Amino acid sequence: TTLIVALLLVQLSRPVCVDVPSDTEAVIGTQMRLTCISCMKREEVKARTLVNWFYISDSGDMTHIYKYENTKETDLDGPFKGRLAWNGSKDLQDLSIVILNVTLNDSGLYQCEVSREFDFRFFTPTFFIRKNITLTVKEKASEDTTAIYSEIMMYVLLVFLTFWLLVEMVYCYRKISKSDDQAQDTLRHVQRCMSIQILLV
Repeated sequence: TTLIVALLLVQLSRPVCVDVPSDTEAVIGTQMRLTCISCMKREEVKARTLVNWFYISDSGDMTHIYKYENTKETDLDGPFKGRLAWNGSKDLQDLSIVILNVTLNDSGLYQCEVSREFDFRFFTPTFFIRKNITLTVKEKASEDTTAIYSEIMMYVLLVFLTFWLLVEMVYCYRKISKSDDQAQDTLRHVQRCMSIQILLV
């Protein structure tokens, strides 16, 4: 039983890697995270990882802007000098970077290149991936259509509930008035019967 519990704890404590796409819209003056995920299997954890980031302008010019190797970060010379920061994970499955103080000139294509050399006992296989991120920089943030739709639905619901409450109030008022009329009729009928009995006596 103890062994089973220990195995379950190991499974639960194992880090989960999910390959998610990067955001592609940024606003001037803010910071933008360029997401690059490269998941590894458990047996691949021991590996030498080299990460290179490139920027490709609309004219097709390719610039090497960032390098990460053996826990050493290198912010290379160029238009992004001093505006890039490492934002990856310690296990080097998340290899993302952040652009600080985004400008309009930062729009374009970014490439994340990941090279791994795995340290197995009898051989050292290599692995390489390249991911592209097309970034669009805007002066203002795009309106969230989902939030606008939710706000409209909220107002519609409030109007409907208000109308429903008014209808219920009118219905209840009429019912109470009708009950009062019936009660008064019953009281008059009782009084008439009592008068007749008194006369008979």
